[in-house]
Amino acid sequence: MKHLIAILALLAAPVSAHEFWIEPADGQVPEGAPLVAQIRVGEMLEGANYSYLPKNFRRFEIALGDRLIPVEGRMGDRPALNMAVEGEGLATVIHVTRDYDLTYDRWEKFANFTQHKDFTWAQARHVERGLSRDKVTERYIRYGKSLIAVGDGQGADRAFGLEVEIVALANPYTDDLSGGFPVQVMYQGAALADAQVEVFDKAPDGAVEQRLYRTDADGRAMIDVTPGHFHLVDHVELREVDEGPDGPAWESVWASLTFEVPE
Repeated sequence: MKHLIAILALLAAPVSAHEFWIEPADGQVPEGAPLVAQIRVGEMLEGANYSYLPKNFRRFEIALGDRLIPVEGRMGDRPALNMAVEGEGLATVIHVTRDYDLTYDRWEKFANFTQHKDFTWAQARHVERGLSRDKVTERYIRYGKSLIAVGDGQGADRAFGLEVEIVALANPYTDDLSGGFPVQVMYQGAALADAQVEVFDKAPDGAVEQRLYRTDADGRAMIDVTPGHFHLVDHVELREVDEGPDGPAWESVWASLTFEVPE
């Protein structure tokens, strides 16, 4: 398929980054039933799940139709999302984390991360800036979205003004995806051309495949999806930061989109 650049890329090298994603208990729920989802961080769709802690997020909402509904919960609730909404349609769950800091204590870890996420230029740039290779500092922020069909599941995803964002250009629960699933990567409000898009495809038995794509001139990519599987679509932007000796040298912003494809 056009723009597919690698399949099962990690068979040749270990995963070197921890993805962030929203994982619903069920991608399709009856009208009036609660939307239940974990906030997760890990590798190859395995990892820890996090509690409902308002200090750790800037935004946690459910978009349904033209409404934006704040996610409500009790401190420490796990799963982080367990809430019913009125109405039916395609719900988009939105979660934006606070800033987090990270220090790579070995250059190889930073090199592996930049290689995996298609930012190899950052290695030479780090040296050009006169920065130490012994301790590389980074700030990161995560921007997660997940699609859940409520009732009839009709509707469409859209851009929600996130710093970096993956927009679904089809409804995975109601549209014909035999030709693929179209997405668009947005960065600071504009379509992002020639960007790496990473897809994790999880079967009911837990087996995970990874595929890499690139966006076209309009920031779009057509990705392969599998009926009955859970999918995570991921993109990362890395940029320089200059906040003095006590600040981070780099800042990464992560976009993720998750959904199921019905049988």
